[in-house]
Amino acid sequence: MPDLTVTLVQTNLVWEDSAANLSRLDAQLSGVAGGTDLIVLPEMFATGFSMNPAPIAQRMDGPAVGWMSGLAERRNAAVTGSLIIAEDGKYYNRLIWATPEGDIAAYDKRHRFRMAGEHDVYAAGNALLTVAWRGWRIRPFVCYDLRFPLWTRNLGNAYDLAIFVANWPERRSTHWRQLLIARAIENLSYVVGVNRVGTDGNGHPYSGDSAVIAPDGEVLFEKRFDACVHTALLSRDRLETYREAFPAWMDADEDMLRPPE
Repeated sequence: MPDLTVTLVQTNLVWEDSAANLSRLDAQLSGVAGGTDLIVLPEMFATGFSMNPAPIAQRMDGPAVGWMSGLAERRNAAVTGSLIIAEDGKYYNRLIWATPEGDIAAYDKRHRFRMAGEHDVYAAGNALLTVAWRGWRIRPFVCYDLRFPLWTRNLGNAYDLAIFVANWPERRSTHWRQLLIARAIENLSYVVGVNRVGTDGNGHPYSGDSAVIAPDGEVLFEKRFDACVHTALLSRDRLETYREAFPAWMDADEDMLRPPE
């Protein structure tokens, strides 16, 4: 099976200004040469982590989803990140998965960050998303999901890579960094975490700390504080060799841990 290249985009975000953020991301990505299989953007990458969705939410046929599809086609890569989406009278913190072929998949954030009142503003998702992409099984999550190992558990090696997109503040960066490693170790999978930098409209600073973690917990890449675009190579051989040498997945408590599909 092939290796996978993943491009992490750690960026500052303009508060509640989708056009400005898409323009900034275009500028960041324009300087990146070479191909990649997957581009990962932060949580709410078009607006920042806003609890004021009414004036800034978009539809699934809106400009931000269209921009993701266009980027995927131009780069011949899948593109993922979350947006504020309005649908059926509700608002969702929705992760979008866009492919070069024009296909769109979605995952609605399951665990909403109650300390910011997200649970009062956004509807919860109730279904996991697993995508097959260029020989890899990938399961994306959003920010606060990282704290809930039952939801992210990799039963039966159902996925090879877990992705966490986030607006995770600097004051809790130690939790972010340690939990990314824990999720990789317990799930025998690669983990990619992409966070933002800068300060949001509520005055909360973000340190980034976007990272790539190997299945054995080794930190292969981490970037603090500065905006960056980084492409990492995930080795299929390393993944399979580690799972064969240390098959802890075979002893999982499946009946107790299996979440709804």
